[in-house]
Amino acid sequence: MDRSLVELEAIVRNRICKLCTERTIDGDCNLESPSSCALFRLFPQVARAIQSVQSDDIGPYIEAIRRNVCSVCQDQAGDGTCENRQQVQCALDAYLLLVVDAIEEATGKTFDKKTYHPSAGPVAQSGPQIRL
Repeated sequence: MDRSLVELEAIVRNRICKLCTERTIDGDCNLESPSSCALFRLFPQVARAIQSVQSDDIGPYIEAIRRNVCSVCQDQAGDGTCENRQQVQCALDAYLLLVVDAIEEATGKTFDKKTYHPSAGPVAQSGPQIRL
């Protein structure tokens, strides 16, 4: 099923933003600058990276995101480290499994979540994250 980037972004926003720890009690984005959210600032690259993968394993999706999105993100350092990612302040990284699931579902592909193993790397939790 073909979906436009606008449609995919709306689907992902509907699924992710309501879970995001940066939302207010009214459901609005509480980021100082909402356009700084890497998930939506780089959404075209995110969607293309996810759609380029055919796997039931989250590992290839993580690799595609690191290679095609994180590599062009202003928040990632030249050595590949990312303070936002390490501090669980990157919505793309924190909610990656949910983002993959939303895009795959919206485009008619299935992602077998039963094959996911936490050792594959950092990915989304099913609810809000707690920052320490």
